[in-house]
Amino acid sequence: MEEKQKTTGEKRREALLYQQKNGYDCLSPADESAMRAYSEDYKKFLDSSMTEREAVDTAISLAEARGFKPLVRGMELRPGDKVYRSNRGKAVMLAVVGSQPLDQGAKIGAAHIDSPRLDLKPSPLYEDAELAFLKTHYYGGIRKYQWVTIPLELHGVVALKDGSVVKVAIGSAAGDPLFTIDDLLPHLGAEQSKKPLGEAIPGENLNILVGSRPFQDDEGDQRVKLAIMDILNQKYGIVEEDFISAELSVVPAFHASDIGFDRSLIGAYGHDDRVCAYAALAALLDLEETPARTAVCMLADKEEIGSEGVTGMQSAAFDTFMSDLCDAQKVSLKACYEKSFCLSTDVTAAYDPNFPEVYEKRNSARINYGIGFCKYTGARGKSGSSDASAEVVAMVRRIMDDAGVIWQMAELGKVDAGGGGTVACYMANRDIDTLDAGVPVLSMHAPFETVSKLDCYMTYKGIKAVYLSK
Repeated sequence: MEEKQKTTGEKRREALLYQQKNGYDCLSPADESAMRAYSEDYKKFLDSSMTEREAVDTAISLAEARGFKPLVRGMELRPGDKVYRSNRGKAVMLAVVGSQPLDQGAKIGAAHIDSPRLDLKPSPLYEDAELAFLKTHYYGGIRKYQWVTIPLELHGVVALKDGSVVKVAIGSAAGDPLFTIDDLLPHLGAEQSKKPLGEAIPGENLNILVGSRPFQDDEGDQRVKLAIMDILNQKYGIVEEDFISAELSVVPAFHASDIGFDRSLIGAYGHDDRVCAYAALAALLDLEETPARTAVCMLADKEEIGSEGVTGMQSAAFDTFMSDLCDAQKVSLKACYEKSFCLSTDVTAAYDPNFPEVYEKRNSARINYGIGFCKYTGARGKSGSSDASAEVVAMVRRIMDDAGVIWQMAELGKVDAGGGGTVACYMANRDIDTLDAGVPVLSMHAPFETVSKLDCYMTYKGIKAVYLSK
């Protein structure tokens, strides 16, 4: 049968107009198989990384299994060497030394491994009406009403005065108890229901219910509190005063699961931003060849509260790591930075047709359309954004297309609807060309977020292409 000839209009349409396709309409069989395997590995990473400390432990374990060794200042480095450095157990930096010297720059994938949660206060345990609770202070941007009446776990560390550190993880193992936050029953909630959504659950009401059984062999008050403290003492060897030097976080007891009849989505706590952190990490670990330029993976802490502190992206810890790499080659750190490129990988908001009023549909990321690139983030008038140059965006377009990566451009909602930030501006402030990129997420910052398997895999594939680019 003779093939129908395209009209001039059809030819010009193909040549001139930008037309995006659903990723599944152009996904190769090889990529689909790799996507399925990648998704299973990612779910395992999520379930072992409920806090930034656990994410660092998991990342180091995976890296050491691939031949990575701790970076020691002054050590000799050769092309192909694999090194890492933990920053106080809450952030981690890894590198594969390239065949070109660092004065030609590095290719950096940066993400963060902290997620919104509830942190225990320094004096958290109290008893009221013969019920025991833990006081919390929420961390990052949460919608407080989403955290009541859901199952919760307790993770973190207690640092003792003798210098030892006790790890705590309650709720993740089979047979562990879980915790929860009470809410008001609808029969008595008429006044609560009249309040704005953001005020119905005050922050001081996010108190974790942890027990109700009183200590038996005691005549004093606060017998339930005493019983809870006795359990903790027997299991962890701690006393109430030790809460003062503890970092204990309450996280949702939602582990990674396939979502949908077609299993095309993954639901879990902590996609923001462990979905991009794992992609940046896995892409580095999976480099089959020595990259031309040194490939660096930066997994930072504290992004959800402004990237502050010694483990955040504003810390000099990253500069120290890069400086130690440069010193091994007698290269100036400034010379390295000015020729480097960073893909700041953080999630973006996926268009949700249930809430179309806050999205600008033409410029929103969509589920199953691949890794989302954001020329700028910030709020309203691009405030807090690094705003990548046209030349940088064009370079990334070329890298993605050459590697067969499915990608899309995106903004975070309508201009005046709100906004958000990433670590991109802190990389750009170091004189490193930077572009935001990441996985589109539904229900971002909720205790249970949803992402597309295709978008997760394409983010991994895109970061790997950057690591390998010349």
